Amino acid sequence: MRSSRSQLRSLSLAVCLSVTCAASAAEDDFTQLFDGKTFAGWEGNLEVFRIEDGAIVGGSLEQEIPHNEFLCSTKEYSDFELRLSVRVKGEGVNAGIQIRSARQPNHHEMIGYQADVGPGWWGNLYDESRRSRVLAGKPSEELQEAIKPDGWNDYVIRCEGLRVQFWINGAQTVDYTETDKDLVQQGLIGLQIHGGPPSEAWYKDIVINEL
Repeated sequence: MRSSRSQLRSLSLAVCLSVTCAASAAEDDFTQLFDGKTFAGWEGNLEVFRIEDGAIVGGSLEQEIPHNEFLCSTKEYSDFELRLSVRVKGEGVNAGIQIRSARQPNHHEMIGYQADVGPGWWGNLYDESRRSRVLAGKPSEELQEAIKPDGWNDYVIRCEGLRVQFWINGAQTVDYTETDKDLVQQGLIGLQIHGGPPSEAWYKDIVINEL
């Protein structure tokens, strides 16, 4: 009996170590998209975007934002898991994270999927400048306990094949499978501040794992 118990303990320890190592390996697969200090790997209107306290900040609390602005990755991504922390400031603030998107030529807009950010929009999957509507999401009242209105919110975005999934602070908000198989499932990542009243969108701890 002692021998059996000892073997069980050894097996349990081995399983725990295996799970721990697997989790660590998964974390090691993520690379920084933002170094917290420079705009290396990003491009956009630097009169609208700045770096402050280790975060990318879009917009201003001192003046209105004339129109949508996006800071974009210089690299395109297809299948990936993107993780970042987001917070917003200002009345009527609206923002979002573009994925598998493209800049419209000679225009300030982007086209493609957007992970919505801001009161009344948190966690929605919006199709920016394409179908121009919410494709999936949960009613805002269902997310009240998950969202931190005045704090940092952890966003996880996973794209694999035609499937797109979002989580905010551990609560899943979207599990969507694209029905239009002709849509290009590759593109840029973009950080948005929406045109409108004085407001700010803050983004930090941006990492990605290409699947």
